[in-house]
Amino acid sequence: MVGTVIEVPAELAATQEKFNGAAGRAFVAGLPERAARFLAHWDLRLDGPPMYGVCALVLPVVRAGGTPAALKLQPLDEESAGEPDALRAWDGDGAVRLLAHDAPTCTLLLERLDASRTLSDLPDSRAAVEVIGTLLARLTSVPAPAGVRRLGDVARAMLEQVPRALEQVPDTADRRLLADCAAAVREVAGSPGDRLLHWDLHYDNALAAGRAPWLAIDPKPLAGDPGFDLMPALGDRYDPAETRWRFDALTALLGLDRARARAWTLGRVLQNCLWEIEDGRPLETVQLEIGRTLRA
Repeated sequence: MVGTVIEVPAELAATQEKFNGAAGRAFVAGLPERAARFLAHWDLRLDGPPMYGVCALVLPVVRAGGTPAALKLQPLDEESAGEPDALRAWDGDGAVRLLAHDAPTCTLLLERLDASRTLSDLPDSRAAVEVIGTLLARLTSVPAPAGVRRLGDVARAMLEQVPRALEQVPDTADRRLLADCAAAVREVAGSPGDRLLHWDLHYDNALAAGRAPWLAIDPKPLAGDPGFDLMPALGDRYDPAETRWRFDALTALLGLDRARARAWTLGRVLQNCLWEIEDGRPLETVQLEIGRTLRA
C-alpha cells in the first residue's frame, strides 16, 4: 500500500498546517502517494529515515545503479518554482547537483550530500562565514536564467508597502530605521542586477559533500545584486560583535561595492520586517540590530 511507503513527520505536517492551511494539509496528505510514485518512476529504493524542513520532505534513496541520491518532495509555489532552473544553471558548482526533475510537482532528484554535517556545526563562526562568502562568490558569478523572479520587482513591491507598514510600527526609532532602509533601497532600486542569487544561504543550507568540502542546498532563486544575498550569513548564528566583520569579509570575498551591498542588505532588513508586520508579529530584534549597525 502506498500509505506504508513513508510516514510523514508530525513536525512537517504541523508547519504546513501553520503556514499553508488547507493547501498544506493537502500537500501532506498526498506525500505517501507522491513518494511511491516517484520511487517507482525513477527506479529508486529508500535508504534511511526521511529528513525535512519547513517546506519539504527529503528521502535518502539509492538509484538502480547503486548511486546514493536524495528525493525532494515539496509544494510547487513561487519560491520552489525556480529551484530546478537555478540548480541546472549552477550545474553542481557550489551547489547540490540536480539529477532529475518533475516540473508539474517540482519533485527533485538530487545528489546525496552529508545531511549530518552543516556549517552550523563548524565551531569557528568566522570560518563558517568565509565558507558562505566563498560559496556565494561562485553562485552569484552565474547570470540568472530567464523566468527567475527579479529583485527589481521585489524591491518595487517592498517600497509600495512601506507607508502603510510604518503606520503599524509603534516605536519611533524602529519606524525611523525602516524608513532609512527604504531610502537606501530607493538609491539602488534602479539597478537591481542580474546575477543568480540563492536568497537563503544560511549555515544549515550548506552541507558537507564528498566532491567538495561544502555545497549549497535549497535555493530560493532570484535575479539581482549579490549584495541582497548577504543577510542570512549576518543574522544566522548571530553575534553582534561580528556584524561589521562579517559584512566586510563577505563583501571582500564577493568583490562587492560596499555602499551598494550595504543598501541591499538594509533592503533585506526591510523585507524581513515587512513580513513580520504583515503577519502581525513583533519585529525581530536581530534584524533591527543588524540594520542599526549597518546604517551607522
